[in-house]
Amino acid sequence: MVIYTWYFNDNEKGTKTVRRYVEKIESILTETPLDIHEDTYAAVEGLRAIYAHVDGKERLIVDGNKSFRFKGDIAGGKSGIRVCPMDHENRVALNRDFAYTAPTALGRDVASFGCGDRLGIAGIGQLRAIAKTKVRPVLAQQSLRELSLTGRTYEDILDAASWAVFKSGYKGGYGADGDHLKSLEEIETALDHGVSMITLDCSLVLEDVPEDEKERAGAYAQLPADYRERVEKEYLQDEELRDLGIDFDQATLENTVLVYRKAVDLATEVYQLIKKKRLRVDLEISLDETTHTTDLTAHYFVANELDENLVKINSLAPRFVGEFQKAIDYIGDVDAFQEDLRAHCKIADHFGYKISIHSGSDKFMAFPSIARETKGRFHLKTSGTSWLEAVRVISQCDPALYRDMHQAALENLDRARAFYAVHCDTSKIRPLDEVADEDLPKYMQEDDARQLLHITYGYMLKENEEIHSRICKVLSEHIDEYTAALEKHIEKHLHLLDCV
Repeated sequence: MVIYTWYFNDNEKGTKTVRRYVEKIESILTETPLDIHEDTYAAVEGLRAIYAHVDGKERLIVDGNKSFRFKGDIAGGKSGIRVCPMDHENRVALNRDFAYTAPTALGRDVASFGCGDRLGIAGIGQLRAIAKTKVRPVLAQQSLRELSLTGRTYEDILDAASWAVFKSGYKGGYGADGDHLKSLEEIETALDHGVSMITLDCSLVLEDVPEDEKERAGAYAQLPADYRERVEKEYLQDEELRDLGIDFDQATLENTVLVYRKAVDLATEVYQLIKKKRLRVDLEISLDETTHTTDLTAHYFVANELDENLVKINSLAPRFVGEFQKAIDYIGDVDAFQEDLRAHCKIADHFGYKISIHSGSDKFMAFPSIARETKGRFHLKTSGTSWLEAVRVISQCDPALYRDMHQAALENLDRARAFYAVHCDTSKIRPLDEVADEDLPKYMQEDDARQLLHITYGYMLKENEEIHSRICKVLSEHIDEYTAALEKHIEKHLHLLDCV
């Protein structure tokens, strides 16, 4: 059990303590090339740890009477110094003793920023941008779709996030999101792996309602009489709802109940599962995976029914007016979006949770409205934008690899469309053989090319081992360029969201 934690790099006493520890390591590993990152030093009772490059390899160095919990080589006989690989087993040990490296629930009252990391190397750049702001990161955020397309696991993404936190020296707290999960079984698996946030995707339980008025009324009449009596009293006779801009009539109520009641039931079951496991978890309700915008009546109905069931959620994601397509800016009337967002924020404020914006990558036109209307209480999900910054760096550093990736994307676009709804018009993408090497990065400034490379990542990272290996090699050799590019790109998001 951790009793206390010291972070010594912010005062004179601490600096001296770190310096003595570094000198101890250097005195023991005298024949080994060392690069010790002093700002990562952390200590709890019985354990000290620091991040270093040892003979060119990333290593965790620990000592103290708890160091036996870590797997690694003992250096210098009885010195107690243990040089450890930064692997899954040692990540679990790190999380146990240094709580700031483990994901945690972030709560309702802080702005949070979801960060996808399809390669497992984006965390440092993301954290460098976020550490300058008042938001909190959700670093380990990947859906089951992304895990399947990349061939990664929950262990992989949690390992990458934890090590990024330790290597960066970031101690502000971060989340891990079991993203867009649709069943109790999927959610239980994510919880058992240690995620601190669940995004419940309700799309599978949103019912289709008969278009014919008589058929709809008949379906509604099949519901239990006591249930119908309660909801009619609750929603048709409450004059205060109009203060929230909400007005139910009988037809609207029938339609809303038929579409969303099973979503309420599923969310209630999920909440009970979380309580049963005695976990502190941020629960988000996703209503955005549909083809229709989320009416205010639907939003209020779901929120109020959950409140009636004593279900506490941290955020809710409506489907807003306009289009939030992958990898490109907002499509639609920004003023209409702001008005829609304002109304949804009013409901969220009424119940005390945050509004969540999905597919938030690169929605630069919408960010000022999000900042104004949420007043800094929001969750925004990004995912593929960190991958696209890697693609941009590859186009600059290895044009031949970029050309192979671009061709593979074109060949697999139709398959990828089964998973992602995007406009991507390949006729608007300049043919690859007409573009000089020095102009390849310009593809990442064009909407259709961005979407092409965004949604086809799985066919390079999982199915094509040769391309995947080359991607890893190039980015490893140019990790500083990638980190700097990603930091700058995420900073642009956060600046427009007024989080600096």
